[in-house]
Amino acid sequence: MKNNRKAISALSVLAISALGLAACGGGGGSNAKGGGEANPDAIITTNGVEPQNPLIPTNTTEVGGGKIVDLVFSGLVSFEADGTPRMDQAESIEPNDDNTVWTVKLKKGLKFSDGSPVTSDSFIKAWNYGADVANAQGGQYFFENIKGYSADKKGAKLTGLKKVSDTEFTVELNNPEADFLKRIGYSAFVPLPESAFKDMKKFGENPVGNGPYKFESEGAWKHNQGVKLVKSDSYKGPREPKNGGVEITFYESPKTAYADTQADRLDILDQIDPSNFATYKADFDGRNVNQPAAIFQSFTIPQYLDHFKNDEEGKLRRQAISMAIDREEITKTLFDGTRTPASDFSSPVLEGWDNWGKNAEGNDVLKFNPDKAKELWEKADKISKYDGTFTIAYNADGGHQEWVDALSNQISRNLGIKAQGKSYPAFKGLLDDQDNDKMTGATRSGWQADYPSQVNFLAPLYKTGAGSNYGRYTSKEFDGYLKKAGSADSPEKADELYAKAQATLLEDLPAIPLWYNNVNGVWSSKVDNVEFGWNSVPIYTEVTKSK
Repeated sequence: MKNNRKAISALSVLAISALGLAACGGGGGSNAKGGGEANPDAIITTNGVEPQNPLIPTNTTEVGGGKIVDLVFSGLVSFEADGTPRMDQAESIEPNDDNTVWTVKLKKGLKFSDGSPVTSDSFIKAWNYGADVANAQGGQYFFENIKGYSADKKGAKLTGLKKVSDTEFTVELNNPEADFLKRIGYSAFVPLPESAFKDMKKFGENPVGNGPYKFESEGAWKHNQGVKLVKSDSYKGPREPKNGGVEITFYESPKTAYADTQADRLDILDQIDPSNFATYKADFDGRNVNQPAAIFQSFTIPQYLDHFKNDEEGKLRRQAISMAIDREEITKTLFDGTRTPASDFSSPVLEGWDNWGKNAEGNDVLKFNPDKAKELWEKADKISKYDGTFTIAYNADGGHQEWVDALSNQISRNLGIKAQGKSYPAFKGLLDDQDNDKMTGATRSGWQADYPSQVNFLAPLYKTGAGSNYGRYTSKEFDGYLKKAGSADSPEKADELYAKAQATLLEDLPAIPLWYNNVNGVWSSKVDNVEFGWNSVPIYTEVTKSK
């Protein structure tokens, strides 16, 4: 998940495959014992942030809410730790010869946590709700390839969804999609109970799902404090919990969460503040992780800002700013090697990245070249003189000030302008201003993948009208490559076309790529079997806790 889920949240952007993120400490694994026999009723405690919106799956597009939604709901498929899709609520999902019609058969006897049945209608109605522009769902675009989808016609129905029986339905696509099975692993494709459609906003405050956990009680979500989930006995699937529940505390500071984990007051912390990078492996010997994750970090310069539109002047300034940044220096000195300078707009954990991402076409603009940067900036000034202060907005509750200050100093020094950070107290406030086009400068941005595919790093953030396209970028060329890739007859051919789309991004720079994140997490002495999945999220269902 999600708006910069998968807008990366305050506490997860610094945290953080096909590589499989088995947790390790130093050279060790996740097998250090937590000090006693596992208690199947134990509650696992972890960090989080206040969700931006009510917990409606198709409108939960950031990690604060996404962490909760992914535990309370289950889709047709879920993912193994390494990103391999597996059947979850589906018994089988079979495509026709050209990947345009997919037949879904559900497991029998599925139920929501309130006891109501999970049927084909539960999926069909939920997907239609998410796709209808009248409902203004942030995840609307995920349904665009299903027949009947309309980006602007209110009340349009997904005619490609056909019910065969209570446990079988078919999905007809506009174009072939070889990795559709991965796409439907995203939380926008989960089912909803009938109760949701009576009052969706009310439902979002106390969601009833079909996942491994459920709300402990009505009102379990204490706004700006946390939420307590307990094991759901109605869940049938591969994510059967080995514990009694998950309690998520919304922290204002990652430093506080770190101290709580040291004191065994918090069980799992999925992010490390930069101030702790030098010591966390020693502080949590055998109980830490530092491995690649499907997370991309950047900052976005909205297209509606003067001097930074998608024209000659704007492109010159964006390229100048990008080349004024020494990514290598920041990742080594500030992040202690827990970040890798970006060479594209996706992530090295994706299959095939070495072929199309490592040496992406046009990525010279991501290389430090202060002389060229100064030259490009002066060229832009000849078109229209820039006398303002270049700002980068960030949320203060996520440990971002250090790297924003470092970037600002480099930009100021190498371009001869004034650059500085602009602090928001909380992530939600920053997201709200991004949503409402109220940014007065650049804003930190990034993406934590919803499913392991190159397109998931591109379409949500840069496709015209996409829910997380906070920069309001639009490009017919870029959109065209996405459409062609979506119709490709193989994942390999699709990746070639997505790489061409990336070349367009590297020319226009709607966002300035910075680095790829590792997952950097720690856990208390009370828990065992801690493993982080391909998307940097702890696999909470597998965690055990001593009595």
